[in-house]
Amino acid sequence: MLLGRYMHLHKSRGRRAESLLDRSAYIMLSRIRVQGPMSIGQLGDAFGLDASTLNRQTAAAVRAGLVERIPDPEGGMARKFRITDEGERRLEEERTGIVASLDRIMADWPERDVAAFADYLQRFNASIEQLHGMPWPRTEPPAGPHAR
Repeated sequence: MLLGRYMHLHKSRGRRAESLLDRSAYIMLSRIRVQGPMSIGQLGDAFGLDASTLNRQTAAAVRAGLVERIPDPEGGMARKFRITDEGERRLEEERTGIVASLDRIMADWPERDVAAFADYLQRFNASIEQLHGMPWPRTEPPAGPHAR
C-alpha cells in the first residue's frame, strides 16, 4: 500500500505529480503494448471491468491520441484498440518516471537486494493474477538490476 501511495504522492486524479498518464490509461496501454490490439471484451476479461467503464476509459484514450480503433486484424467482428505512436511515447515516459522514483527509494540498497525485491514482487503479482484467473501475458523481464 505504501508503494502505491508513494508513487501517487501529490497526485491529481490518480496521477504522480509529474505523470503524463492516469493510472487506468497506463495499465491499459501497458497491456495493449504486450498483448497487441484488444477489443472491449478482451480488455474486460483482462481487467475484470465492465464494458461501460472500459468504454469511458477507451474513449478518453482515443480523444487523447493514445489508442486508435482498428478492424480486428484476425477478421473478427469487434473493433480493437491499438496503441498509437503518441501512446507509446507517453507510456515510455511514464515508465521512465516510475523507474526513476523507484531508483530514488532504493538508492542505498545493495544491487542483490534490489534484484531480490524485484523477483519477489514479480512472484507476488503473478500469484495474485493466478488466484484471480487473470494472468498478465509478459515478455522476458528487462535485463539489469534496476529494471522493473
